[in-house]
Amino acid sequence: MPTNNKPNRLIAGRSPHIFTHTPTTLWDWFPWGDEAFEKAKRENKPVLVSIGYSTCH
Repeated sequence: MPTNNKPNRLIAGRSPHIFTHTPTTLWDWFPWGDEAFEKAKRENKPVLVSIGYSTCH
């Protein structure tokens, strides 16, 4: 699990779900696009996709 505490790339996004979780996430999220796929290919890692599903709990 990543351990950086810097805001991720989605902090400026428009998704209320992502915005809510941005300050607490440790993952280095990327928006859908070339940058994410280029990094995954360069590091030989899979791309995990989140659809931003949220429910009340």
